[in-house]
Amino acid sequence: MAKVYEFLATGFEEVEALIPLDIMRRAGVEFKTVSVTGSAVVEGAHGVKIEADLLIENADFSDADLLMLPGGLPGATNLNEHEGVRKALVEQNIRGKMIGAICAAPMVLGSLGLLEGKRATCYPGFEKYLDGAEYTNELCTVDGNITTGEGPAAAFPYAYTLLEALTDRRTADGIADGMMYKHLMLK
Repeated sequence: MAKVYEFLATGFEEVEALIPLDIMRRAGVEFKTVSVTGSAVVEGAHGVKIEADLLIENADFSDADLLMLPGGLPGATNLNEHEGVRKALVEQNIRGKMIGAICAAPMVLGSLGLLEGKRATCYPGFEKYLDGAEYTNELCTVDGNITTGEGPAAAFPYAYTLLEALTDRRTADGIADGMMYKHLMLK
């Protein structure tokens, strides 16, 4: 079974954190939220409080198939300033394992040099932080082991893209159908 860890910092974008979590868990993916605040309870950008599964101090990411970063402000800035998050991302990239970042969070990958020579997307206005990347302006962009998403409205296609990469197309399509996502896209 695939294993995913999602980092939560104060000010994370709730939609970008919870939609992938919900979709992945529906598919049976082991998905753990990781607080980087020192507290299990993390407050999002719009005042929603989430109790994380783990504190970063107690986490081991060596078994991670995917590390995820939701955007939001100041959430993405807080993730970018957290040395534990930065170290985990660099190690994940060295192992060639998957990394996902959406909205403002791709700036963390840019600051680490992980986007050098890659195609990537982000929330409009944050493309200046995608150091070394070709900005695509797409809802979701996959380049090698890195998947980036544009913003809150892209949370569904971003999550389904990552789910398909972790499992298979049939699983991702089945979850999308069950959640009426494909029906929505036909309207």
